[in-house]
Amino acid sequence: MLEKYKQKRNFTSTPEPSGDVKLATERMQAQKPDAGLFFCVQKHLASHLHYDFRLEYKGVLLSWAVPKGPSLDPKTKRLAMHVEDHPIEYGTFEGVIPSGYGAGIVMLWDQGSWRPESDDVDAALKKGDLKFTLDGFKLKGSWVLVRTGGRWGGGDGRSWLLIKHKDDWAGELDITEFAPKSVKSEGDFEDILAADKPDIWESHRPAKGGEAGEMLAKIIDRAAALKAGKTAPVPKAKASKEPATGSRTRSIKATRNTKKTTLPAGAKKKTTRAPSRSQSARRT
Repeated sequence: MLEKYKQKRNFTSTPEPSGDVKLATERMQAQKPDAGLFFCVQKHLASHLHYDFRLEYKGVLLSWAVPKGPSLDPKTKRLAMHVEDHPIEYGTFEGVIPSGYGAGIVMLWDQGSWRPESDDVDAALKKGDLKFTLDGFKLKGSWVLVRTGGRWGGGDGRSWLLIKHKDDWAGELDITEFAPKSVKSEGDFEDILAADKPDIWESHRPAKGGEAGEMLAKIIDRAAALKAGKTAPVPKAKASKEPATGSRTRSIKATRNTKKTTLPAGAKKKTTRAPSRSQSARRT
């Protein structure tokens, strides 16, 4: 269990959880998909900015890297590359990976629960057509992950598409721009980095050149200013269209004031506690 995840990381130098096999086994035995399982989306600035989409299943987090992030528009199909399973404890991870695999900044961008829309999840994964419902702070309603070719788990079957179904939670709003901050710390990348060490990448930065490198350079400068107690200028956010009026509008607007994190049930971590979906979210 989690062999590929562990092979890629040096846990003496990364703050990422190593994975508790006993906990994974307990959660696998206790899982009730109809009652809802944990999901999260982590915004990850490494060599490139991307979003890691994770669904709890059989004690681990099935994971896909989504380069452009989720879209609420059913007409927009987002590439989702299947990657190695992650430990359930990773679902609340937010922080700085200083070096090695995935070096960069990780933000807990969204989290909540998911329910499969089919009785046999294993069959849906094997077929490459997993339909599910999300109940997160930012992502809600019906979605589907569709494999574009190859076999499940094979080298040729890594490419999937993440697509929003038409429902009350669909729309043209760019949710990644409208609600860019963390649901755990309520901060942005520079806040996460400032809580760690803003000079951590004076050399050997994980992203060099290009759009990601430019973004990281600005984030490091702003983090250093925050650490020094100064106010760094932050570029104005792009104007985005408001969704149509109604309950969906009010709910999506609420995501702008991101909510406090809830943790995966049973996750054992020094600085975390078990999730409670009934917890009310505190606004920023």
